[in-house]
Amino acid sequence: MKLNHLIFIIGMVGVGYYFGSKYFMDDNSSDGYTQIRSNADIAQPKQKNANVTIAPVTQRFDSEEATIELFEKAAPSVCFITTKVVQSNYYGRNVEEIPRGSGSGFVWDTFGHIVTNAHVIENSNKAYVTLGDGSTWEAEPIGSELSKDLAVLRIKAPKNKLFPLPVGSSSDLRVGQFAMAIGNPFGLDQTLTTGVVSALGREIKSLTGVAIRGVVQTDAAINPGNSGGPLLDSSGRLIGVNTQIYSPSGASAGIGFSIPVDEVAWVVPELIKYGKIKRPAIGIQLFPQQQAKQYGLKEGAVVYQVVEGGPAEAAGLRGFMRNSSGEVVPGDIIIGIGDLQIASFDDLYLALEKYKIGDTVKVKYLRDDKAKETIVTLTELRND
Repeated sequence: MKLNHLIFIIGMVGVGYYFGSKYFMDDNSSDGYTQIRSNADIAQPKQKNANVTIAPVTQRFDSEEATIELFEKAAPSVCFITTKVVQSNYYGRNVEEIPRGSGSGFVWDTFGHIVTNAHVIENSNKAYVTLGDGSTWEAEPIGSELSKDLAVLRIKAPKNKLFPLPVGSSSDLRVGQFAMAIGNPFGLDQTLTTGVVSALGREIKSLTGVAIRGVVQTDAAINPGNSGGPLLDSSGRLIGVNTQIYSPSGASAGIGFSIPVDEVAWVVPELIKYGKIKRPAIGIQLFPQQQAKQYGLKEGAVVYQVVEGGPAEAAGLRGFMRNSSGEVVPGDIIIGIGDLQIASFDDLYLALEKYKIGDTVKVKYLRDDKAKETIVTLTELRND
């Protein structure tokens, strides 16, 4: 009896060993379990069909590497701008700073000048600039030009924190070339979008209603908060300042507009030096374009009044007047400045920007339907 018991036990041990080794050691079992070699593996067996291939290194195309390098080089130059309005507390006399809005900007030089859009800081009392390294600085307003939607701030940051962007040219841009925008859409700082220059020579209206011409159109996504940020080419050069989007919903629809860098390159130094643009003028007040059309005056810039003692009066130009019968006689109609044809108020306004105060220019005009010419010495435009 004891011998039979011993044989039975030995047999059961053998069977257990066989099935145990089959369960734990068979790599090709129908259950799909992989080979287990330790107690830890037995305690936590791998899941069924968990065969995952992990690539050794992430592969990037040369174009991706170029974009990454471009962003990492340009990002420290891009700023996050927040504005506040100072007002008295409703329930007391305490003065509070109320957040107004935010936008983007970029470092212009190592003296701390920051470029942004005029509409980003308009109607605010204080502005703060957050640099790429996360440090925040209170900004001093230096100058703003609403007709160009450009403004300059200044912060007292050390030079080792300021990384100016290289300035390119908008005159040699081509439709289809690479474009990259960096900004802070919806308050999300250091955001990169890429695309192409999708059109050139666009025209948009500034905050004053005067046209901004030569505008760069891009399909790089530009959203609220991107305003004032840079548009860069494939060399990392500034080619525009992002200013507007075309979108019924207020979000990017693939059409964004940037002020051309050739415009920026002369406006910003003027704002830094004078706090404004010193515009040359001929000393006239123009008749509103809409009213001119009501008089049947379809072309040119109509002179409403000449400034007394100004260069236009000295050159013989004439504004609206009444004849001996009491009838209103329209003023002279300016149709040319130098070699440029003038068809509207905007044409005259922008044509004069090509000259400096003190320059003499040839002015072509119509009087009583007869073409005439005169020479005018340009003076500084005064708004007072």
